[in-house]
Amino acid sequence: MATNRLEDVFQVLRRRPDVEAPNLQAWDATDRLLLETARDHVAPGSRLAVIGDRYGALTLGALAVLEPAAVRVHQDLITGERALRLNAADWLAAGHDAGTATEPAFEQVPLGPALLADADAVLLQLPKTLAELEEIVAAVARHAPAGVTLLAGGRVKHMSLGMNAVLERFFDSVQPQLARQKSRVILATGIKATREPDRFPVVGHLAELDLEVAAHGAVFAGPKLDIGTRFLLTFLPAMKPARHAVDLGCGTGILAAMYARHSPESTVTATDQSAAAAASALATARANGLQDRIRVLQDDALSTMEAGSADLVLLNPPFHVGAGVHAGAGLKMIEAAGRVLAPDGELWTVYNRHLPYLPALERQVGPTAVMGQNPKFLVTRSIKRKFP
Repeated sequence: MATNRLEDVFQVLRRRPDVEAPNLQAWDATDRLLLETARDHVAPGSRLAVIGDRYGALTLGALAVLEPAAVRVHQDLITGERALRLNAADWLAAGHDAGTATEPAFEQVPLGPALLADADAVLLQLPKTLAELEEIVAAVARHAPAGVTLLAGGRVKHMSLGMNAVLERFFDSVQPQLARQKSRVILATGIKATREPDRFPVVGHLAELDLEVAAHGAVFAGPKLDIGTRFLLTFLPAMKPARHAVDLGCGTGILAAMYARHSPESTVTATDQSAAAAASALATARANGLQDRIRVLQDDALSTMEAGSADLVLLNPPFHVGAGVHAGAGLKMIEAAGRVLAPDGELWTVYNRHLPYLPALERQVGPTAVMGQNPKFLVTRSIKRKFP
């Protein structure tokens, strides 16, 4: 019966508003294994914290099969938050019970005490980096009750002994379970009495830019300068002075900070779908005395910004969606930039040479010129057409 309930959940799941494609799925074998393992370790009526739920599989699955008293959820990506709400509505519309008669009984909250203070168990989709795992597990150890049970799951090919080592810093017992369908769950119990101080966001000094960079664990490249951003910054003197500039997919906010320094009359918006990136960009702005010049916004591809409201957009798009290589995320961001740019506004983009972005830049924004290239990247400037 529980297996059938899980199948019912998985059948309604979609990824939207994130990129959707035939080869991109809204749940994976780790979601299933985590929920099936949790049935043996999470008693009915438990208070459950869910971390890293991508599109709602863990949250809605837990409500369907674990009988929790309460479910609180932290998702770093705003697309994941929105997908969970949309999938919960679809689940109810399909005639299923997801907690109450009117809406699913879950609460979306930030990583911290509101998520963890009274949790009996934590379900975690293991993140991609050890830094992100450390920040999450440290928060569990700091805020959760001593008797909490942590169930952390991932695809075997993405797991490492380093993940076990991070968990062992904070828990007395760390027990990897048997793998199934190329996924594995690690069971961690017994929070250690000695609690480490919170070291996030990490702040580092980039000597080549004379810039302080702050990074939470989930942010790409941490407090370092990634090579695509480094290449795009060499074109900073050629960029137009803008009334309003946007760093789209801002990460730690390096582009936003450097453009704000370069063009002191400009207002700059740093925006990213990641809560960790938005918090990092804000901390970077503050560390460099630019907090009055840079507005930070967590958003999905500029969805809350008005059309024609920016004169310049800087973009270093990702070329991965989840664990797979896919151009869809970059294409979505290019379309968003085209909508938000005012006529004659400029989009400066740096991207891997193999990605097919030139036609999209021409179509979604306007005339596009290759301003520079090296063995790995292209830098292009696209000028927004005055007329559609």
